[in-house]
Amino acid sequence: MIEMIFVYATLILIGLGSGLIVGSGYVAVITVLGIIPRLTQISKTNRALRYYQWSVIFGALLGVYFSITTIGLSLPIFISIVWGFTHGIFIGMLAAALTEVLNVFPILMKRIRMRGNLLILLMAIVLGKILGSLFHWVIFVNWME
Repeated sequence: MIEMIFVYATLILIGLGSGLIVGSGYVAVITVLGIIPRLTQISKTNRALRYYQWSVIFGALLGVYFSITTIGLSLPIFISIVWGFTHGIFIGMLAAALTEVLNVFPILMKRIRMRGNLLILLMAIVLGKILGSLFHWVIFVNWME
């Protein structure tokens, strides 16, 4: 009995510690990249800054909840499409903020000697991401079922 309590206590501590580390990393990335202030600046919605912050917190908590439970959502197709678009927009903005902060594109253009063809590189990245996502969701996911 005491052995089982020790095992469960250890698992709880490991899970809590891992969650704190991942959560801290997530908050650090969001904070360092300045995604929320940049989003309000670009969209000219500075008055809604608090709503953006609470939506990120609520979204993270909701994501954690759905990750650790077996509860599933049976949503209509329209809501699923909107949900998917919002996820794609967030991931795209996160990737764009990361590349903007790290100056990835100027360094990449210099390395592959394509200084004058930035538009071609960006379109290749965008089309590759779109085609990869379509392949994953239309072919690969249906194949796995």
